[in-house]
Amino acid sequence: MHELSIALSVVEAVEEFAAGYPGERVEEVRLRVGALAGVEAEALDFSFAVVCEGTALAGARLAIEHVPAVVRCRPCEREFAVRPPLDLRCPACGGGSVECASGRELEIAAVVLGTAEGADEREVAGDVPSP
Repeated sequence: MHELSIALSVVEAVEEFAAGYPGERVEEVRLRVGALAGVEAEALDFSFAVVCEGTALAGARLAIEHVPAVVRCRPCEREFAVRPPLDLRCPACGGGSVECASGRELEIAAVVLGTAEGADEREVAGDVPSP
């Protein structure tokens, strides 16, 4: 289950990032996970909760934004979503030469911080290394 190692990497990255905000705690971690990333969201959510225990992220929520698989047709440059059953022929020109436009993402999109009293939650984005 590689979701456990992903969860460990996320917690380590967010702990390092949150150290720059003393007096605040991590309320939520927002991840962008692509359909082609090979990540099972339910297993990642469970792993995240287990890995957070005893860390600065204990009690933090994990919010997962699912990014669909989208490919771009090389001949006509049209983008289209890929859905089961897997058919990579372009619906516009019928071409079969495509490149991935989105769906491989696995990144920390934002961290939501709050005070120890639970007030003034705010989202902090950027500068958080992704797993």
